[in-house]
Amino acid sequence: MKLVAENIYKSFAGRNRSDSVTALDGVSVAVSEREFVCLLGPSGCGKSTLLHILAGLEFPTEGRAFYSGTSGSLQPSTSMVFQQLALYPWMSIIENVAFPLRLAGVGKAERRQRAAALLTKMQLQGFEERFPRELSGGMQQRVAIARALITDPQFMLMDEPFGALDAQTRVLLQEELLRIWESIQNAIVFVTHSIEEALLLADRIYIFSARPGTIREEVQVTLPRPRTQSIRKLPEFGAMYERIWDVLRVEVERSVNIQ
Repeated sequence: MKLVAENIYKSFAGRNRSDSVTALDGVSVAVSEREFVCLLGPSGCGKSTLLHILAGLEFPTEGRAFYSGTSGSLQPSTSMVFQQLALYPWMSIIENVAFPLRLAGVGKAERRQRAAALLTKMQLQGFEERFPRELSGGMQQRVAIARALITDPQFMLMDEPFGALDAQTRVLLQEELLRIWESIQNAIVFVTHSIEEALLLADRIYIFSARPGTIREEVQVTLPRPRTQSIRKLPEFGAMYERIWDVLRVEVERSVNIQ
């Protein structure tokens, strides 16, 4: 089974026809089950727009997003984690995590049990009855990831989830995400601006051009797993970084000129 975006065009209308903006220009990507894919590119290149289309939150102007290899009417489950936290401030941590199960009609006892087990996996045991405002930014993002995982989605879409965090917390959560992914093995599509983050996390990287977004290159990440931050010391890491930067630098410079 694959999550596929096929020949996606997306434009946003302005007040006048001349003010319209083309965000994506013929983008095609495919993500297989249990695969970790990063979308990497300069600001404003349409990475987040593509993610929203994959999630069904936006509709393409042309093209389509779909699941291939499915049989019957049952569709794979997909969840999303945003950069800006979307936790409900009036709910406790365990209630936030369990909320998708509540929407699905799961009984209170079962949903609390499943949420508590997931919070333990995220190393958040003891904070179940706290409220979001009582947690650090990194802990809140772990809660958001737990909520996305509670329905056991086959595909998880993550829109720069660590972008607003300090550098040290970001490093810890990168490794936390890898640990969880390696134990659960759902597919992840992860938007980032960071080459280092993409190389640490991904099986494959799609490099986007400046707006309007196209796929400049697809890179297979051959670095060994399991990975930790120490993988940055490998010569192969440095070589792949330089290769990607050679492609991306041109697009970043174009993006600055466009803006």
